[in-house]
Amino acid sequence: MKTGIRVRTATVGATFALAALPAWIWAQSAPQVAKSPDGVVVAAQPLAAAAGARMLELGGNAADAAVAAAFAISVVEPSMNSIGGRNQILIRTADGIVAGIDGTTSVPLGYDPATAPRAAYGYPTVGVPGTVAGLMRLHEEYGSLPLTTVMAPAIDYAGHGFRLLPGEARRQSASRDQVAESEGARRYYLRPDGSPHDPGDRLVQSDMASTLRAISLGGAEAFYRGEIAARIAEDMAANGGFLTREALAAYRAEDSRIVRGSYRGFDIVGSDIPASGAIAILALQIAEVFDPDGMSDEAWASVIAQSLALAMTEYRRDSSDSSAVRVTSKVFARELAEQVTVPAAASLESGSRSGSGTPPAGRSLALAGVGADLHLPPDEGHTTHLSAADGNGMAVALTQTIGPGMGSKVATPGLGFLYAVTLGGYLGISEPGERARSGITPFMVFDDGEPLLVLGAAGGIRIISAVVQAVTRVVDDGLALPAALAAPRVHPNMGPEGFSGFAVEAAPEDGWSEAAVAAFRTMGFDITATPRQGAFGRIHGLQYDAEAGIWIGAADPDWEGTAVAPRPAGVSGGN
Repeated sequence: MKTGIRVRTATVGATFALAALPAWIWAQSAPQVAKSPDGVVVAAQPLAAAAGARMLELGGNAADAAVAAAFAISVVEPSMNSIGGRNQILIRTADGIVAGIDGTTSVPLGYDPATAPRAAYGYPTVGVPGTVAGLMRLHEEYGSLPLTTVMAPAIDYAGHGFRLLPGEARRQSASRDQVAESEGARRYYLRPDGSPHDPGDRLVQSDMASTLRAISLGGAEAFYRGEIAARIAEDMAANGGFLTREALAAYRAEDSRIVRGSYRGFDIVGSDIPASGAIAILALQIAEVFDPDGMSDEAWASVIAQSLALAMTEYRRDSSDSSAVRVTSKVFARELAEQVTVPAAASLESGSRSGSGTPPAGRSLALAGVGADLHLPPDEGHTTHLSAADGNGMAVALTQTIGPGMGSKVATPGLGFLYAVTLGGYLGISEPGERARSGITPFMVFDDGEPLLVLGAAGGIRIISAVVQAVTRVVDDGLALPAALAAPRVHPNMGPEGFSGFAVEAAPEDGWSEAAVAAFRTMGFDITATPRQGAFGRIHGLQYDAEAGIWIGAADPDWEGTAVAPRPAGVSGGN
C-alpha cells in the first residue's frame, strides 16, 4: 500500500456457524472476512449472511443464497430495505454469462407529479414495490432449491424474532416521530408506549412472517395480484396514496441494460439507468488516464475525487442506448480527463502531462459541465448490499433499498413491512410508468473472463464513489479486498455551483491523517473532514483468488455485517 494511509484491521474467519449467543452480542466478534472454495455470502447483517450460506450448505447455488439473504435482510435490517422496496441485481452464471434484473420501484399510472404532494415520507411517497418481483425472477431463472426452502430463514427470523443490533436500533430510533404517524409502522417498530426498541431487544414480526409465507407458497402472484395486493391497495386508497391494485398487477421485473468498460486491462461490468454502473465505469476510465505511481496518496485521491465529480455530471442525463455508449466510451473519458487538475507530478498515458498544482489554462476547480441543474443533494447513508458466490463460478451482486432510513415510514396494518420512498420528489420528478434512477451500483470486475471482484455498496450517491475506490485499491494498490475496504475514501462535494472540493474520511483511528488532510488543502481543494462511520458507503463484496481457487468475502468494517462461508460437509454447528 502507498504511504500515509492508516488501514483498519479486519477479522479473518474461514467458516461460520450461527452461535447460540444472542445475535447482537455474537455480532461483535463475527468474522468480517471469510474464505472458501465453495463460495461465500457477505451481507450487512450476520443473520442474513448466515441464511445465504445455509443455502450453499444445502446444495444450492449463488442465486439461492442471494435470494435467501435478501429476504432475510428485509426482516433483520428493516431500516435499510424491505420487500416493499426496490433492488438491482447483477448475475454472473457458472458458464460466464452476465445478466441483470431491474426491480426498481416505479411510478403508478395515473400519478400526476404536477399536482401530487411534495413529501419526504408518508403514503403519497409510495410507488410500486419491485423487491419481490426482482427476487422471484432471480430465483425462477437462476435458482435451484425450492422457494419454500430459500425463504425459510427469513420466515423464521420474522416469526420467532431476532435481537436488534445496536446500529439497527439506533436507526429505528432516529425515525421514531415519523414512524409513529403510521398505524402499521408504529405497531411494528415501536413499543406499545411509543418508545423505540433498544439494542438487544427481540423484535418479533408475526405479520411479516405471514406475508413472507404467502410469497413462499404463491410467488410473485401472491404479492402483486392476490390478497396482499388487495390489502395494499385498500390501505393506500384510505390514506391518500397513489398505489393501486392495477399498478401492482402490471409490475414486472425487467432486464437490466448491461454496460461494460475496462480499467487497466480488466473488464468492468455494471447495469445502466436506473442503476449507476455506467457512472462508475466513466469515473474509472477517466482515472485510468493518469498514472498513480508518480503521485502521492493525496494527489491520487484528488484525481479520483475529480474523476468522480466529472462522471457524476452524467447522473441527471436522460437514458438511452446511445447515451450509454457515450458514457462508457474511452474517448469521452479522455475528453473529460482534460479537466482534471493534477496537483503532483503525473503523466497521461501518452506521457504528455506534468501536474503543477494549478488548473489548466481556462479551467477552474468548478469543472466544466457541472452546474446547478446537476446538483446532487446530500445523502443519508441508506440502502443495503449483499454479494454471494458458489463453488461453480456463479456470483450475484444485489443492492436493495427503501430510500432514507425507514423509507416512507409507512406500513400496512396486517402485512408487516415498510414501503420505499419513490414519489414526492425524493428521486427527482418522475412521470407515470418511469423507474426513478439512483446511485445503486452492483458491479463486477473480470480478469480474462474470470471474476476478480463482485461488489456493490450502500450509502446513497456515495455508493458510486465507494465502488470506484474499492476497484482502484485492488487494481492500482494491489490490495486484497478486505484491506481495500478498510482504506479511507473521498467523495466529491457536488453543490449548486458545481464541484467544490471533496469530503475525506477522517476518523481519528482509521481515516486520512491530519497531515493528509492538510496536504489536500495545500493542493488548493476545499476539504470536508468527515468522521462519521459508514459515511462513505459500505461495501459487502467478494474477490476471487484464481491461483488458490478460493472466494474471499469481505464485509465493510464500518458496519455490522459479516462474511459467511458454508460449512464443509459433515461439519456441524449451532443454528
